[in-house]
Amino acid sequence: MGRNSPEDNVVTADHSEGMSYLSTLPQRVVSVYMPLGLIVVVLLFPFYWMVITAVKPKEQLLDLDTFSPFWTVSPTLEHIKDLLFKTDYPLWLWNTMFISVAATVLSLIASVFAAYAITRIRYKGASMVGGLIFLAYLVPPSILFIPLSTVVFQYGLFDTPFALILTYPTILIPFSTWLLMGYFKTIPYELEECALIDGANRWQILVKIILPLAVPGLISASIFCLTLCWNEFIYALTFINSAEKKTVPVAILSAFTDGDQYRWGSLMAGALVGSLPLVILYAFFVEHYVSAMTGAVKE
Repeated sequence: MGRNSPEDNVVTADHSEGMSYLSTLPQRVVSVYMPLGLIVVVLLFPFYWMVITAVKPKEQLLDLDTFSPFWTVSPTLEHIKDLLFKTDYPLWLWNTMFISVAATVLSLIASVFAAYAITRIRYKGASMVGGLIFLAYLVPPSILFIPLSTVVFQYGLFDTPFALILTYPTILIPFSTWLLMGYFKTIPYELEECALIDGANRWQILVKIILPLAVPGLISASIFCLTLCWNEFIYALTFINSAEKKTVPVAILSAFTDGDQYRWGSLMAGALVGSLPLVILYAFFVEHYVSAMTGAVKE
């Protein structure tokens, strides 16, 4: 057996010294466990509060002096049953799902074409175009809904699902395009050049090479678009008037608010049930979501 060279000893010493701040339990507690624990508590507490409020009996929600607001010893499903069987919540949930999926599909189609044209077709000013598209994402929706409401009304789309399906892409396409641009740039240009030499056109390259390799990026953009549509409030409040056509965020607020009194149990039950589809979606595709975000940020 040969002896280790001095250079190997130096590398080993440097490596061990660099990780020495995690060598003892108190240091790990202060440097790792306490910050992570604080972050987890801050992020999960709103969801915990929503769950606790949704399963509390009505008398415990009204009498906070007798009952603790942070837990309950007698949970009930009364609020959830009333929500599902005594209101139009299933219809509101279907409206939300239909509008979100339709707007997501439209936004993804436009974003794929825009991101491919900016990143893979080399022309002067492509980077400037990409920057301008992302700047459009920074425009607040609270400003855009004012001129959009006029357009929606003039085209006869007011109080229809298409009013939201056609306006949501205005806030979805800019960020989705930027996200896909970053992911498309990680795909080697040599693959496209080889395909062009073999006689493939741009459409074939996009469908058969770029899109299969960009599946994580497409999943990430889809989750982003679906989440934003699912939780959007301003456009849904402005463009939809009929109760049976409303989405969940607007419908539960109007249905469970009596003047200045809020039925917190029903409100939190509606928020809880409405958030479960997104929680399940993130649980299945979280790895692809993180992978695509890493590729976009790296660029």
